[in-house]
Amino acid sequence: MPTPASSSSRPGGEVVVIFGGRSEIGLAVAHRLAPGRTVVLASRPGGDVSTLAAPLEAAGAAAVETIDFDADDISSHTAVVDRIESRVGPVDIAVLAFGILGDQEVAERDAEAAAQILHTDFVAQAALLTTLAERMKSRGQGVLVAFSSVAGQRVRRANYVYGSAKAGLDGFASGMADALHGTGVTLVIPRPGFVIGRMTTGMDPAPFSSTPDEVADAVVARVLARRAGVVWIPWQLRVMFAVARLVPQPVWRRMPR
Repeated sequence: MPTPASSSSRPGGEVVVIFGGRSEIGLAVAHRLAPGRTVVLASRPGGDVSTLAAPLEAAGAAAVETIDFDADDISSHTAVVDRIESRVGPVDIAVLAFGILGDQEVAERDAEAAAQILHTDFVAQAALLTTLAERMKSRGQGVLVAFSSVAGQRVRRANYVYGSAKAGLDGFASGMADALHGTGVTLVIPRPGFVIGRMTTGMDPAPFSSTPDEVADAVVARVLARRAGVVWIPWQLRVMFAVARLVPQPVWRRMPR
């Protein structure tokens, strides 16, 4: 397939799609990438997205589109990407910002609750990454962002269901990043620690916590540089988790969420 014309020469600039278009981190990334680009917010059907376009337009977006997207419905992923690309053109930057924390206590007792966390945070992510990567490879360009977490670096008893989903996604994305090397497609893998926001309301912040804006700053810097691979947010967590691997299991077992 011939390489398409440079996306910067299109009337709407590059196409940025936020899968999980109502998430705080996703919107913070979108705001930073908006100037001169077309931004698509793909989010679960039924939510109010009417107020989300104005801030992105004010930030300089060439256009803002919204589209229904149910991440858990894997069979619909291809059709959703088809609709986006038929409406605004090939996806240049795709940010997978959907996910759930779930309830660890419930998931320990309820197999369906555990499976839901694993499905949303690992299976659905891997499926969408595969769909998008194949399209981008065929065009020889594109950027993917898949959010891992320090929770998956050494899974803790206190949140092992969520942590194991992130561990699976981290391994999948790391392998895919290697597979994409030399194709023109970049896969960025942010590994944030505790993020203070809606998703963690009511929880005590952990050491080296960050905000959605801080996460977005680090992610966008890597996206714009087209630098593949892992980015620890903040960077100190890389050192912390290098040491964490040496903590004896009886001690690690008592570590908080």
